[in-house]
Amino acid sequence: MTFPFDIALVWLDLAGIFFFAVSGSLLAARKQFDFLGSLLLASLVSLGGGVIRDIILNSGPPAAFTNPAYLVPPLLATVLVYFLFSSVQRFTSLLILFDAGGLALFCITGTLKALAFGMNPVAAVLLGVTTAVGGGLLRDITANEVPQLFDASDIYALPAFTGAALTSILWGLGAFNALSACGIAAVVFAFRVVAWRRSWRIPLAVRGWSRLGLDTGNSRGRD
Repeated sequence: MTFPFDIALVWLDLAGIFFFAVSGSLLAARKQFDFLGSLLLASLVSLGGGVIRDIILNSGPPAAFTNPAYLVPPLLATVLVYFLFSSVQRFTSLLILFDAGGLALFCITGTLKALAFGMNPVAAVLLGVTTAVGGGLLRDITANEVPQLFDASDIYALPAFTGAALTSILWGLGAFNALSACGIAAVVFAFRVVAWRRSWRIPLAVRGWSRLGLDTGNSRGRD
């Protein structure tokens, strides 16, 4: 089965942009930003990872600045959150779900584009992870939140590593197609959400250090 790379990459990118943009607008609503602030935060989280990816690849102007279609998802997400947020009861759950969706898609698109530009598989995986977590990092820093990437009480980058590695392996085996892409996205999404729901953690930087205060000090309560 032939994988229509260029077309599929754009659609995967747009879907990931929308998911991340919703997470940005939800966080802006929680922080009581105005509509313009919500739009800017949605654009930052949804386009930031792709911009970093394209700059590293030296592929010319980032797609976010050359393809007007890339500006539609942040605007759509901002409008949707504006009208629907008043009825949202479980804010954190929604933010995590949409963030997980963006993470699942961007780790794939970042890896694919790196491979298409001739990067070796390991470098492609690293760029895929960078693409996936870069926007979320910018979002959290801008909104004065503890970045999920560095939150010891949460697992964020590991699902992206898993998705990027699977993408690179299947690409090298010639087995990457639309079906396997959906499967990888589902695995990453499920990994991220289940890890959050069950409070899975990875070891701290120093063996034997206590996690005192992590449970009580976590501002992203699992509601």
